[in-house]
Amino acid sequence: MDKQPTRSTLLPYGKQWLEEDDIESVVSVLRSEFITQGPQIDKFERKVADYVGAKYAVAFCNGTAALHGACFAAGIGVGDEVITTPITFLASSNCVLYLGGTPVFADIDKNTYNINPDEIESKLTERTKAIIAVDFTGQPAEMDRIEMIARDRGLTVIHDAAHSLGASYGGREVGTFGDMTMFSFHPVKHITTGEGGMIVTDNEDYYRRLLLFRNHGMTRDTQFMEANDGPWYYEMHELGFNYRMTDMQAALGVTQMDRLDQFVARRRMIASQYNKAFVDLKGLTVPAQHLSANSSWHLYVLRFDLEQFTADRKELFEALRTENIGVNVHYIPVYHQPYYRKQGYADVNCPQAEEYYASTISLPLFPKMTEVDVNDVILAVRKVYHSYKR
Repeated sequence: MDKQPTRSTLLPYGKQWLEEDDIESVVSVLRSEFITQGPQIDKFERKVADYVGAKYAVAFCNGTAALHGACFAAGIGVGDEVITTPITFLASSNCVLYLGGTPVFADIDKNTYNINPDEIESKLTERTKAIIAVDFTGQPAEMDRIEMIARDRGLTVIHDAAHSLGASYGGREVGTFGDMTMFSFHPVKHITTGEGGMIVTDNEDYYRRLLLFRNHGMTRDTQFMEANDGPWYYEMHELGFNYRMTDMQAALGVTQMDRLDQFVARRRMIASQYNKAFVDLKGLTVPAQHLSANSSWHLYVLRFDLEQFTADRKELFEALRTENIGVNVHYIPVYHQPYYRKQGYADVNCPQAEEYYASTISLPLFPKMTEVDVNDVILAVRKVYHSYKR
C-alpha cells in the first residue's frame, strides 16, 4: 500500500457547523439581562416542538439528563424492566439504572441495526414498564410496530432520537412517535447547543413532571402548590436535579434550527455518494434502509466481511486512521461494559449485535464536509480495501 496518506490532516468523523449568526446570538445573550433561565429557553423549545409537530418541549443541559427525565416522568422505578437496544450509547440504558429500574437488551435487526420488534416481544415480562427505542445512525426504528406492542400492553414508549432529528418514518416526523421523544444537541449531532438535550411530548402530565425534574423538583406555579406564603414562595414536590439548559445554549439552538433542513439534506447527499462508491465492492455492506424510513444520517456505518480480507477489523480501522480519515466504531454492545457485567449482564448475548459490532467501521459524515473531504474518504476506503482484499 502506498505509504503517502490520502490526506495531510485528520478528517474527524463528526463536527459542528457554526456561522456568524450563531456566534452573534450567543453574544447577544451575554449582553442581555439573562444568561440562564431566561426567554431563549422558551423560544428554543417552541421552535423544536413546532418543527416536529409536538405540543410540548422541555430543554435539558444534555441528552442524558433528558433521558433521565423521561424515565422519571414515566414512573420508572425499582423492579421495573425497560427494554432497549445494546447497540447504542450508554445513556440509553443508564437512564433506567439511575432510577433503580432494570434495562433489558433486545437484539437488533440484521439489516437496519435498529432494535428488532420481534426481539422486543420475546423479552416482555409482567415487570416490563417501558420500551426505549433508539434510532441508530439516524434511521428511525420500526415505530409503528413498537407503538403497537406498547399499546397492547399498556407500556410507555420513550423514543431515543438523539441521532434522528429531521428524520421521518411512514411520512411522520420523528418527534411524534411514542409518549416522549429525546433529541441531543452535542456538536456531532444535526444541530448543536454545545451540550444539550430536549424531550418533546403531547402529554401534559409528562410535560409537568419533566419541568419539575429539571429544576430540583421545584415549582412556583400556584395551581400546583399546597400553600403560598407570598411572591417569593416555592415548593419542592419531587427529588429533582439541576438539569437546566442555559440561555446561551438555547440561543445557539434557535439559530441552528434555521439551518436544520440544509444540514440534513447535505448529510443525505454525502450518504448517497458513499453508497454509490461502495455498493459494488464485494466484501463491503452499505447501510440498508427500511422502506418506511427516511434517515437523517447521523452516522454512516460500513460493514466488512472479514473473511474476504487479510486484515482484522482493528487493522482496517488503523489503516484508515493512517490515511487521516477519522473513522470510529459505533457502538460496543452496552452489556460488554465492565459495570454492566458486574451488575449481572455477563451472560447476555445478542447474536446480531455481536456480529454487527465485530465488523463495522463508521466513516466521517457531517454537513460541513467539502467535496474534497468526501472524495478523500472514498479514495482512502478504496485504497485500504484493495490493499487488504483477498
